[in-house]
Amino acid sequence: MPETIEIQLKKGVLTLCVLALLNRHDSYAYEIAATLSDAIDMGEGTIYPLMRRMQSDGQVETYMVESASGPSRKYYRLTDAGRAALDAQTSEWRAFARAVESVLDGAAPAAAPAVKKTDKGAEL
Repeated sequence: MPETIEIQLKKGVLTLCVLALLNRHDSYAYEIAATLSDAIDMGEGTIYPLMRRMQSDGQVETYMVESASGPSRKYYRLTDAGRAALDAQTSEWRAFARAVESVLDGAAPAAAPAVKKTDKGAEL
């Protein structure tokens, strides 16, 4: 069974969303997952592999923060490469969204041109 467009779109913008969240403030993976779960109904399990990939790609770096109520938390922050990726992906997303909107706005089918019959067949 093919994935729905909603699932495909979520996967496609997940990195962009994480970069945008981390651009606002450093965060830990569970907090990012909870925010995205609320905002776009994205499951927590998809965040951890993505965070590892973003770290290996050099878009984020980590540091530990002691917690009085439990174990230390691994926080993520954007690197310069992450900020550059955010800028590039934001531009790409906005251009893509504008293009989709223009297609959708023009999606109502135009009336087909009238066809009149002649001796030679159909003509416009």
